[in-house]
Amino acid sequence: MPALDRKTIDRALSGLAGWAYVDGRIEKTFAFMSYADEVAFAMRVALDAERHDHHPDELTLLWKRVRVAYVTHSAGGVTEKDLEAARRVEGYARRFESVQ
Repeated sequence: MPALDRKTIDRALSGLAGWAYVDGRIEKTFAFMSYADEVAFAMRVALDAERHDHHPDELTLLWKRVRVAYVTHSAGGVTEKDLEAARRVEGYARRFESVQ
C-alpha cells in the first residue's frame, strides 16, 4: 500500500476531529475522566491492532490521556491503513462516556 501525499492526508484528517499530521505520522491525544477508562481504551486499541495486523507507531498512556499515532514504516509514510485505523480508534473512543 503506497504512502499518501500530504493533500490527501489533510483532506482525510478534516473528517477526524483532533487528529493531526505531525512529523510524518498522524496522531491524536484522547482525554479521559479516569485512569481505568484510559487503560481500557488503550487495551481496545491494542486488540484492534492485533486483529488488523496494523499497530500504532505510538500508544502512550499518560495520566488520564492516551496518545495514539500511526504511520506505515514499510511504505515510508501515512497510508490508507493508518487512516482506517484512526477511524476505528475514533469509534472506540466514543464508547467511553468519560471522553472529553
